[in-house]
Amino acid sequence: MIEEFKKFIMRGNVLDMAIGIIIGAAFGKIVTSFVNDILMPPLGLLLGKVDFSNLFINLSSTPAATLAEAKDAGLPVIAYGAFLNSVVDFLIVAFAIFMLIRQVNKLMPKKEEAPAPHLCPFCKTEIPEEATRCPHCTSELN
Repeated sequence: MIEEFKKFIMRGNVLDMAIGIIIGAAFGKIVTSFVNDILMPPLGLLLGKVDFSNLFINLSSTPAATLAEAKDAGLPVIAYGAFLNSVVDFLIVAFAIFMLIRQVNKLMPKKEEAPAPHLCPFCKTEIPEEATRCPHCTSELN
């Protein structure tokens, strides 16, 4: 069983997948930092000095001035600002992956299409290009 596991782990696809997951996690952290620390503060400033990460709906009757204060008090909240940040994160990651795949597709060689099969004009059976008679219906071919 150990030998079989070693073979499984050393296959190229498994290693490629592991590397992709590790790089993807690191990329996700970079994007999250970009959204939270660079993109959202100026956007919040343009929209009237709004801190998106601090937007929340307090579901209790106990007042709380900030999201951190509400969480420390254990109050039930809907942190829709954090959700908005996550949506922007996702859109940036999706766009980056789209652009990457688009560039990779441009670099990949185009697959040549197989020529259309030669068909008998009478019975529509596929026949060799050089055939003078259809092997299926025996019609003479031009």
